[in-house]
Amino acid sequence: MSTKSLLVQQLNNKMMAYNNLKQAAIPPAGWVKAIRTALGMSMQQLGAKLAITKQGVLEIEKREKEGSITIKSLKEIGSALDMQLVYGFVPKDNTLDALIERKAFELATKIVRRTSNTMKLEDQENSKERLEKAIHERVGIIKNEMPKILWD
Repeated sequence: MSTKSLLVQQLNNKMMAYNNLKQAAIPPAGWVKAIRTALGMSMQQLGAKLAITKQGVLEIEKREKEGSITIKSLKEIGSALDMQLVYGFVPKDNTLDALIERKAFELATKIVRRTSNTMKLEDQENSKERLEKAIHERVGIIKNEMPKILWD
């Protein structure tokens, strides 16, 4: 197993822990306000824990709702709420392997079709089955080599 595939596998295993969280809906007012309200904590009380004013808490809740809050701020707020911020990424394809497979297929198709068009112009067109086989072979090569062009 290559170093790259080992890294992909290890990272994929870590990401799988977050996979079920994709369906978790973010509260409309944001997590900070939702948790603070659910705990019955006032803005002034949270502000005191963070050493900021009530208006500062209001600004934090606004920034979270807008999506402009920093990770550092969320960690500090989590700590003040006796909670831990958990954050990560989950591939839209569910796994890194599936993401790599899809991108490799897209690139392989592009490469094989480009070659096929050139051959077609020279009256040496391949059959549909041969093109599919060539794409499949190219996908394997691309996945094995993981060239940087895969992410262009």
